Amino acid sequence: MKTAIRIPRPRLRAPLQAAVRARIQAPRQPAGQHGIALLEALLAILILGIGLLGTIGLQARAYSALSDASQRAEATMASEKLLGVMNADVANVLNYGVEEGAEPTEALQPWVDETLRYIPGALLAVQVTPEARRVRVDISIRWKRKAGDDMNQQQVTSYIAN
Repeated sequence: MKTAIRIPRPRLRAPLQAAVRARIQAPRQPAGQHGIALLEALLAILILGIGLLGTIGLQARAYSALSDASQRAEATMASEKLLGVMNADVANVLNYGVEEGAEPTEALQPWVDETLRYIPGALLAVQVTPEARRVRVDISIRWKRKAGDDMNQQQVTSYIAN
């Protein structure tokens, strides 16, 4: 049987041995750098938070614009629908006029009911003006999207031939 030869390791002095162990176990950071990683992480979180708040604000504005556009489209469709009904009933076209806030005529009541169903709280006005060989029709629909907003208005002018 072979015997292993054991080579003795050189013994370090105790203070030197402790210093080597300390350096191996915990690498030393440069002076003045303690807590920099934490500061960088906090700044990154702050910048991310500001970016997220900006994104939320943009989303809110986009939703508001979408709602306004939807009601404008409803007002345009309501105006076009009334003009179509009036073109089909040229003989009674003068019966379709109504002032804003006034009671609509019997011919106009179904259109008013339908428009108010799609645009709640809308103020409707239809002005019918006879001219030479035609009738001028001005339709005005005004509404507020929410309390405190300015009034939105859809104004359509059309001519119907006699």
